[in-house]
Amino acid sequence: QVQLVESGGGLVQTGEPLRLSCAASGRIVSIYGMGWYRQAPGEQRELVASIIPGSPNYADAVKGRFTISRDYAKNTVYLQMNAVKPEDTAVYYCNADIWALGVPRNVYWGQGTQVTVSS
Repeated sequence: QVQLVESGGGLVQTGEPLRLSCAASGRIVSIYGMGWYRQAPGEQRELVASIIPGSPNYADAVKGRFTISRDYAKNTVYLQMNAVKPEDTAVYYCNADIWALGVPRNVYWGQGTQVTVSS
């Protein structure tokens, strides 16, 4: 069984930094890509950032403010959020494209972590 566990969400003020973490665990053979999505109330879930080895990708709304990174040894992905804005308020979800032992390659999701930015 593969699990993704996020941490680091919370309440911050406009302009402050925040760092999200997502650790994958289980009988993992390989992780092909990891990413962060977010969903604000009444909105669809949207891609924030993703990373395939050596190739990060960002939504236009967060370019220059957010940075995605991976620790391959720890099967962990991070999202460093700088200069946050009230419109960044959402539940943030981690996902990962994983091949686990005895299981076909699949995309897994974390449970989500709330980020609230006050003005």
